[in-house]
Amino acid sequence: QVRLMESGGGSVQIGGSLRLSCASSGYSYCKHDITWYRQVSGGEREFVASIHEIDGAIVYADSVKGRFTISRDDAKNTVYLQMNNLKPEDTAIYYCKTETCPQPGIVIQTPWGQGTQVTVSS
Repeated sequence: QVRLMESGGGSVQIGGSLRLSCASSGYSYCKHDITWYRQVSGGEREFVASIHEIDGAIVYADSVKGRFTISRDDAKNTVYLQMNNLKPEDTAIYYCKTETCPQPGIVIQTPWGQGTQVTVSS
């Protein structure tokens, strides 16, 4: 069963950059989108960006278009989120998630991990 682990968060100033990593382990009988979400303290989780594991199709939230770039390194089983020109409103815990098939025909969501904290301040 696939497990995902986020890393790379930290504290930066406005306009700074960070690169988040989402490392995958385990085996799945299927391939799906790997999606980054973020959650502000006390708020709802919101979609940030996704990339499909097979065709590489990418989708971004409007709030991050032009600033964030999602990419993948299949050799390292890792999906990255390069975040540039960071703003205070980007402050949140960032999570990655996907669907996995532990057996043929069975699709389940990977569990939410601990995420990685991103803090943007002046």
